[in-house]
Formats: sequence, C-alpha cells, structure tokens
Amino acid sequence: MIETIKFGTLRWSHITRPTEEDLEALRERYHFHPLDLEDCRAEVNLRPKIDIYDDYYFVILHFPAFGVTEQFIETRELKFFWGKDYLISLAKSQWLLKELFNREKAKSPASGRMEVGSSDALFYQILGHLTKDTQRLVEQVDKNVDDCGKAIFGKKAEPLIEKISKTRKNVILLNTMFKPQIVLFNKLQSGAIKGFADDMEDYWGSIMDSYQKIWDMVEDDEELIKGYSMTFDSLQVNKTNEVMKILTLVSSILLPLTFIASLYGMNIKLPVQDHPFSFYIVSGSMALLALLMVIFFKIKKWM
Repeated sequence: MIETIKFGTLRWSHITRPTEEDLEALRERYHFHPLDLEDCRAEVNLRPKIDIYDDYYFVILHFPAFGVTEQFIETRELKFFWGKDYLISLAKSQWLLKELFNREKAKSPASGRMEVGSSDALFYQILGHLTKDTQRLVEQVDKNVDDCGKAIFGKKAEPLIEKISKTRKNVILLNTMFKPQIVLFNKLQSGAIKGFADDMEDYWGSIMDSYQKIWDMVEDDEELIKGYSMTFDSLQVNKTNEVMKILTLVSSILLPLTFIASLYGMNIKLPVQDHPFSFYIVSGSMALLALLMVIFFKIKKWM
C-alpha cells in the first residue's frame, strides 16, 4: 500500500513490504527503470548504492537495528526513488522510517508539518533522523565493548565469553554495513552526485561528519573487542597452564609414593617389614621423599 504526504508541491510516499501492485503503480506513474523495480522485489539485502538517471536517483541504504531479542544487530534495508518533486521510500518492515512517516502524517496543517522546500531537504532530514538513531545504537554497542574490557579480568568466564562473542559479531556487522556507504555519502558531500536543489553540500557534509564519527567509533570498537578477545583467550590459556602445572607437580610427587606403597602391598619379603616400627619408618621415608621433591621443585622454580 502506497501512503503519501504532501508538502506543497512536494510528495513523500512510503511503502512497507511493496507488492507487485505497488511496483506496477510506480512503473506506470513514474516510468522507473525495470532494474530498479527488480531490486525492489529482491528478498535479500543488496549492496548500498546510488543509480543516477536523468530525472531521478535510485538509492539503497542500510541502517542497523536490534532484533527481537535486543542482543544481535540486524540490517534494515531502505530504498529511495529521489526525484525533483517527490521522494518514495520502500522498506521491508515496520521500522523507524515508518514511525517518522506516521508521525508526520498524523500532524495537522495547523500544528505545522516538516518544513521542507525540496526533495533534497526532505531526504536530508530523513537521513539525519536515521543517522541519529544509528549513533544511539552504536553508542550502546560501544558501551558493551567497554563492559567487556572491565570484566575481562573477572572470575566468571562463561558469561564474558558469550558477551564478547555477541559484541564482536555486532561490531563486525556494523563495519561491513557502514564501509560501502562512506563512499556514497562522500560523493554527496563533494558534489560528485548532484541533487535537485542548490547549496546542499554543507547539509550533506553534516550527514557525512556524523556518519564519519559513527564509522570511527565502530573502527575503534572493532580493534578494542579484537584485543579484548585475544587478551581473554591468553588469560584462559594461562589459567589452564597453571592448573595443568599444579596437577603435574602433584602427580610427580605422588608417583614415587604410590610406587613405594604398591611395593609394600605385595606379598613378598621387603626391607624393615618385620621391624616393630615399620609403618612409621616407611611413612616417614615417604614423607621425607615428598618433602625433598618439593624442595627440588622450589629450587628449580617450577612451583
């Protein structure tokens, strides 16, 4: 279903989960390129891009959002047909852009709507809104990275392993999501992609600055979470080595004692077994041997 808001001569149309009827209506009214309409039918997420035509642009952008469990980040794909006096947005789900559209649609003319004079300004305000939400999400991920760093020397290993794994997965997804869009926003800022209104470079520069700040934060988080993961693995390996070291030393001390005990458990003639204090002699010898081994290990700095 195509919903439309009018801003004077400017129209903003939004479609959630476009059907064949919706795409056919767009084709008949605007004569969009068949390949663009085919991209709108795609079930999988496509690579961010901007296709330039004589009378419109076709834009695909990705923005992050937490899934149902609020633990893993998912990619929200948005498509835009950007013309001189219209902007058409398409989304696969009821998400932030739909909320923004409904909020503007619910406003009465008396209360004032989004004051825009061109499709460029409308597109800029939508991108600004989405960028602010993205920044809040990235800041939350950044906090999760800091929490991992603070808990890395704690005693609870299993919860930290899970937290590091989830956070690292989210950071990697953010990295792969933002990287190709940096080039796209840079083209808008530099004027390599001309819009339909004049003097918009500063506004695109503002979007680029915010996006660059987000990108820098994600890059820093990627390095940090990678370092935390390696440090945690090293700590766990070191702890395992310490445990194995202690167990090996204990086994080394008990091995000769076990051998002596097994000898005197045999039904054969052995030294001092008929002595009235044979138990104390053998036990004392075993204790002395254990003590000497401990002293030897101390001298060698093995324990």
